[in-house]
Amino acid sequence: MSKNNLPIGGITLKLFFLIPARNSLHVIEKIKEVERLGQYEVVCGEKINLPHVVYQPPIGKYAAINYGVNFIPEDVDIVVINDVDNKIHNLNSALSHFADKKVALVFTTERVREGPQRLFLKILNTIRKRIPIATGGLMLIRRSELNRITPLRPCKAEDTYMLFRVIEDGKKTVFCGECYAETERTKWPEQEVNYKRRTVTGIYQALSFAKPMLSVRLFYYTLPLFSPLLLFFGKNGYYWVKGILLGLSDYIQGDQTGVWEATYT
Repeated sequence: MSKNNLPIGGITLKLFFLIPARNSLHVIEKIKEVERLGQYEVVCGEKINLPHVVYQPPIGKYAAINYGVNFIPEDVDIVVINDVDNKIHNLNSALSHFADKKVALVFTTERVREGPQRLFLKILNTIRKRIPIATGGLMLIRRSELNRITPLRPCKAEDTYMLFRVIEDGKKTVFCGECYAETERTKWPEQEVNYKRRTVTGIYQALSFAKPMLSVRLFYYTLPLFSPLLLFFGKNGYYWVKGILLGLSDYIQGDQTGVWEATYT
C-alpha cells in the first residue's frame, strides 16, 4: 500500500490517521508507525514541539476527536482513529471492506499478551461478530460520515457512541477481526473493576445519545440481568460483574462526563 492512497475497487482512497493522546507517552513511536501509511495528526494533552502534533487539554477522547477533525484535509476519504498506545496489524484487511460503497465504518478488535482481557476479548469478539455492541482502539470511518456525526457529545465510550450514531443513520458497519490493535490492558482481575466501570458508563451514555438497532439496545438493557453468568469465569468474572454494575450505577446517578480517565490504575 502506497503512502496516503489505497487502490481498491477501481478507485483510490486517501487515508488520514487521527491519533488522540492523553500525554506525550508513546507519541513518537506512534508517529513512526503511521507516517509511512498516510497523513496524520496527533491531538495531545501535553504540549510537544513536533510537526503534526497539536495540543488539546486532556478532557476526553471525544474532545480530541472533535478538535482533530479540523485538521483533516478535504480530499481525505477514510479517517483511521487509533489510540496512541497500540500498534496496528493487518490494516489492509479493514480497509478492503470499503470496496463496498455502502460501508461507512469498520471497527476492529484488540489483542493483549497478558491479563484478564485475553479471555474477555474472546467472549466479546464472539458476540460482536453478530451484534455491533462495542468498538476498540482502532476504527476506520468515511470522512463524510465523520463530518456528519461530529461534534461528539461528552461520552466516556466515544468509539461506541460513534458506532451507534452511524447505525442510527442507517449506514452499514463491519466488524473486522483480522485487523487488530495490539495493546496493553489490565494485568490482574482486580484492575478490571475500574476498566469495566468506565466503559459501561460510557456505553449507557452512548445509548442515551443514539438509537442503534434493536438487538444492540436489547443486549444492553438486559445486561444487568445476565451479567451474573460471567461469574462462571471465576475471579475474572466476579470483577467483570462488579465493574458492569458499578458502571450502570454511575450512569443512573447522572454521570454525563466524558473525562478521559485512566482505566486500570
